[in-house]
Amino acid sequence: MGLLVFLLIPVVAAVLSAVAPTRRDMENANIAGFGVTFVLALLIAARVLRDGSVSLWDGFLYADHLSALVCLLTASVALVCSVYAVGYLREDESSGLLDDDARTAGGRLSPPVLLPSDEHRPPAAAKLRKYYVLTPLFVFAMLGVALANNLGVMWVAIEATTLASVFLVTFYGRVTSLEAAWKYAIIGGVGLSMALFGTVLVYYSGHRVVGMETLAGLNWSVLAGHAAQLDKTTMRLAFILALLGYGTKAGLAPMHTWKPDAYSEAPAPAAAILSSAMLNCALYGLVRFYILASRCLGPEFPGRLLLIFGMLSMGISVPFVLVQRNFRRLLAYHTIDHAGIMVTALGVGGKLGALALMLHMTYHTVAKSLLFLCAGNVSQHFKTDLFDKVKGGVIRAIPVTGAVFLMAMLAIVGMPPFSLFQSEFLIVRAAFGAGHYVPTALFILFGTGIFAGALLHVGGMVLGEGQTGGTACPASAWRDGSMLALAAALVTMAFWLPAPLLELIRGAAKVIAG
Repeated sequence: MGLLVFLLIPVVAAVLSAVAPTRRDMENANIAGFGVTFVLALLIAARVLRDGSVSLWDGFLYADHLSALVCLLTASVALVCSVYAVGYLREDESSGLLDDDARTAGGRLSPPVLLPSDEHRPPAAAKLRKYYVLTPLFVFAMLGVALANNLGVMWVAIEATTLASVFLVTFYGRVTSLEAAWKYAIIGGVGLSMALFGTVLVYYSGHRVVGMETLAGLNWSVLAGHAAQLDKTTMRLAFILALLGYGTKAGLAPMHTWKPDAYSEAPAPAAAILSSAMLNCALYGLVRFYILASRCLGPEFPGRLLLIFGMLSMGISVPFVLVQRNFRRLLAYHTIDHAGIMVTALGVGGKLGALALMLHMTYHTVAKSLLFLCAGNVSQHFKTDLFDKVKGGVIRAIPVTGAVFLMAMLAIVGMPPFSLFQSEFLIVRAAFGAGHYVPTALFILFGTGIFAGALLHVGGMVLGEGQTGGTACPASAWRDGSMLALAAALVTMAFWLPAPLLELIRGAAKVIAG
């Protein structure tokens, strides 16, 4: 029953936030709920390490090493971001950004240009309640993705992540926010409709083989054991549709266009969750279909498709990173690049490719979440998201944030000794060893372009010369404490992984590689 309790804790936090009389009560409900969720995620991971898998209700809820790892990463990000959100949203409220007269037509912090509908805008208290109710529901949906054994239920849970997060994108109520949310909802809906058709085809392919005419015929743990007997033609089409559908949710090119807008409009803690935990859930759904397809068709067919989409995503990110003027949009394109990196690792396949994928997912979750929290601090201090409007070096104005921002950027672009260098080196080694010479060369070329663009912009912003600018916002232990906790984890992971976590990662890689 621990799986059920684990799922319900975020729902309880959302309900408590909905009825909480004060802002402090909503903050406490979120932090306490995600704290309990994190502890339960650790307990589930320990149980999986001991027993191999955990299930409930005849396998309706199911956790293996892969599920447990995704749940643990999701719970970790949710907890850190819930702490950061306290300081971040308090600063937004005190600066008037959440007030009725702060809505603008242009950008995040343009001079106020009131719109005709401003009189109907909800007050700051309603906005805060919306955030503190929707965020636990968002996390609940992501945990449901990881624990749903039934592929149909997993699709419903992924759709639920869109329904919860699209309103977080509209949080500030600007015209640009509404446009970003509309693009996110439409493109995501089209993508997930293709994933639904892929799920239906898997059921059609497998229900007679499995001998189940009920929805239990969609249980992944059952289908995986009979994958070799599934209809091959149907599974080819099913995998293509799943790749397009869940690839859209992950932001793979060319289905990536919603991502920069959504990430730049959502509050920084919500953007951190979108860029790490939700990306992991989308890739998780794709991985489940890849396992079925590779066992049915062999790894060559799904592997070739994944390599194409991985290389396309990495390649299309390079020019946008090189010419980018907005640092939150730069992080969004960088996330598209890393989605391509992880899909490339999955396409390479084999034990080494699967291990590299799981390592990269773990390291990327920490580093990208940290970058968005740093970006939130810079944005609040300088009242802009644009590189050329940040006067002077960030490291002079807000030294701790500036130092951590630069360190996290060095880590995310794969500079040694940081951990993402290790995972990317493993991907190159696995691809070269499998004879994928052209993808290996392109991987290195695109990685070099991303490295140059990201460090050029962020390095100049952090270390630039000139007068210190920005209206200083008060220091916040909530924001700085959560940021430093992630920074400590990032540095620690460069040299050491706890043995249970490493065993969980290896177990997840074994689930993929077989």
